[in-house]
Amino acid sequence: LLFDDRMIDHDPGPGHPERPDRLRAIEAMLTLRTASRTLQRATPASVESIARVHSDRHLVSVREFEGRYGSLDEDTHVSPESVSAAWLAAGAATTAVDVVCRGEAQNAFALVRPPGHHATAAGAMGFCLFNNIAVAAAHAKAVHGKQRVLIVDWDVHHGNGTESIFYGVDDTLFFSIHQYPYYPGTGARHVVGAGAGVGFNVNVPLGEGANDADYAFAFASVLGPIAESYRPDIVLVSAGFDAHRNDPLGGMQLTEEGFAGLCGQVTEIARRYAGGHLVMLLEGGYDLAGLAKSANACIDVLADATPPVITGRRTGHGERDVVAAIEVQREHWKL
Repeated sequence: LLFDDRMIDHDPGPGHPERPDRLRAIEAMLTLRTASRTLQRATPASVESIARVHSDRHLVSVREFEGRYGSLDEDTHVSPESVSAAWLAAGAATTAVDVVCRGEAQNAFALVRPPGHHATAAGAMGFCLFNNIAVAAAHAKAVHGKQRVLIVDWDVHHGNGTESIFYGVDDTLFFSIHQYPYYPGTGARHVVGAGAGVGFNVNVPLGEGANDADYAFAFASVLGPIAESYRPDIVLVSAGFDAHRNDPLGGMQLTEEGFAGLCGQVTEIARRYAGGHLVMLLEGGYDLAGLAKSANACIDVLADATPPVITGRRTGHGERDVVAAIEVQREHWKL
């Protein structure tokens, strides 16, 4: 587990959903755990690691906000410590990859903020300054020689920034399951990549109200078979918990048990094809209790607890949405 209380100092302002209490809530529940764990502090990312996925102009624009209040877009506000927190978040991402790839741990979960998956190569967006998961993927390839990176994004919002960064390559497969239509308006199922990346961008958009069983069905029938064909050598997860049924920004019906089930499925994919190498990075999640319970449920699974079996019924619209995504992906994968 990577955690650093300096990331709590990032404060977007009164009433902002991406508030410091998010990490405090996870930390408070961690203190109640009896299972052994390793907590590691973050170190700032190197300029080189950030520059692999972000433009020089973006780096300059972020640095202009060091030590002061301001806004990078209409939703992305910063305080004097926010830029430092963003460097730490990206640094935690690369450190998590390092400890896993060096065999110091089989898996890692970086509890970071600000989140990252909306940040594009050229700009901040949607609470995100740097794209932490993209930085992690590029680091895995450049430093550890990984050739097939699987990114799984289960945040309630589509990871448009991550998609755009890897849209034209085949050494990174991006899988996103998300509420649709919803912010930021991207993530339609027919958007499958371009050039060498055709087929390596997988969107499973679900209508509002999808539940644990819908998500489990999508993972079993879309992600699992694609991973079997792709055979990733590392699995990275954009772990947003704003699809929780109590989240104020989402409209989905997932429970903490549902998230633990998803974690079990990505853990199994990593075990089968990637030597167990799995890195999770915190993204969204704005109901404090739902966030803390869901994150800790996933931590239990990473620590070898048996994932729950999801036994509820699928919603009719959720099942139809998954089947529609399967039909699109059959043009590129054996499903």
